[in-house]
Amino acid sequence: MEILENLSNILESILFVSGNPVPVDIIAEKLGVSDKDVRDAAKKLQERYAEKGGLRLLTFNKKLQLSSNPEYKDYVSSVLNPIKEREFTRTILECSAIIAYKQPITKGELEALRGLNCDYAIHTLLDLKMIEPVGRKDAVGRPILYATTDNFLKRFKLNSIEDLPDYDTLMENIAKLHADEPDSYLYANNVYVDSQSQNEAVEDNGSGASDTGNLSGNTTSDADRDDLPDFLQDLDADDIIKIE
Repeated sequence: MEILENLSNILESILFVSGNPVPVDIIAEKLGVSDKDVRDAAKKLQERYAEKGGLRLLTFNKKLQLSSNPEYKDYVSSVLNPIKEREFTRTILECSAIIAYKQPITKGELEALRGLNCDYAIHTLLDLKMIEPVGRKDAVGRPILYATTDNFLKRFKLNSIEDLPDYDTLMENIAKLHADEPDSYLYANNVYVDSQSQNEAVEDNGSGASDTGNLSGNTTSDADRDDLPDFLQDLDADDIIKIE
């Protein structure tokens, strides 16, 4: 028991100083312990933080990272003045979901699936570090391929991509999440009112698609709503703070 407690303290120090995700196997190798020992120590930390602590321990893709307790985000914001992210619109949710399931994918392929221009969505997801370029497709123009990052998993409270629900179910749930919102001019045309942002085009030589159609255009009434997946149910634009 004393060894486990000591390992928990060591793990806490490592994660605090790092500030970034640290693989479990690397920690185990460097400390001369087993992966199970590290996971047990992490569980001990999670139990400690569960008692109204100011920290939370995130686990994803066999990695560990310390994070602030979202319960105190207002206090953190008032002192540190973190950069607030743009609202997670229906466009961003749809694009991030498609990329997660179809990765690696080009902007042209993404636009073909949605039937809408995706420049703004890709630019925003890159800015949020939720997706990243992972190469170029062996096709005409060699368009950039995009895939999700660990930050995608953290922001949606997923341990791995395998935790995502069925693709069709997810897209239906995204539509239900915004069922009471009529498709606005911004959504239909996928433009951002900030003129500076309009000039920030994402580099991609892939062919786009016309601004018609909608992958999840069917909406439902309140009576037809069912439970959303956990990672969509708790989604709050105010909770989205850039992780530097």
